[in-house]
Amino acid sequence: MAGGAGSPHALCAALAAGAAGVQVGTLFAFCEESGLEPGYRRGVLRDAREGHVRVRTDPRASPSGYPFKVVEAPSVPPLDDARERVCDLGYLRVAYRREDGRIGYRCPGEPVDQYVKKGGLPADTVGRRCLCNTLLANIGLGQLRADGRVERPLLTSGDDLVNIAAFVGDRDRYSAQDVLDYLLEGVTA
Repeated sequence: MAGGAGSPHALCAALAAGAAGVQVGTLFAFCEESGLEPGYRRGVLRDAREGHVRVRTDPRASPSGYPFKVVEAPSVPPLDDARERVCDLGYLRVAYRREDGRIGYRCPGEPVDQYVKKGGLPADTVGRRCLCNTLLANIGLGQLRADGRVERPLLTSGDDLVNIAAFVGDRDRYSAQDVLDYLLEGVTA
């Protein structure tokens, strides 16, 4: 079971229904052991405690075509729409057959003219982001560009983030063990 299952009640209900467990992404994503850059992690937790966090499903952000849950909070720097479109990591590229029969790769997050030259449709590039670069920025590995700018993050989270304050309380950090203790508090052996 996944999606809103990060609570003792949801775990107990899933186990009672015959599940072997639940998927808990949000609580673990913001714990101290996660790879999320500590400043973003603590800022989002503070924003959540203050009621200033929102999770929005963006149907266009991902070049893969899947909806992407985007964290919007005061502590998260907004993406720069003026960012030069570049696909220099290529982790989410898609294979296509080139005119000469060989395999090529394209990404809707790359420069539009390059994508179209590779047979892609211009409409597929609208609103697309470079998740490769933004997700690396999430963990503090944003690339430094020639103009001095560092790639910005695009934090993702489940909808449970807006309720994380009930778990966090007044803490600005917590551990994976705290999450396990919380989830297992209602489970009997």
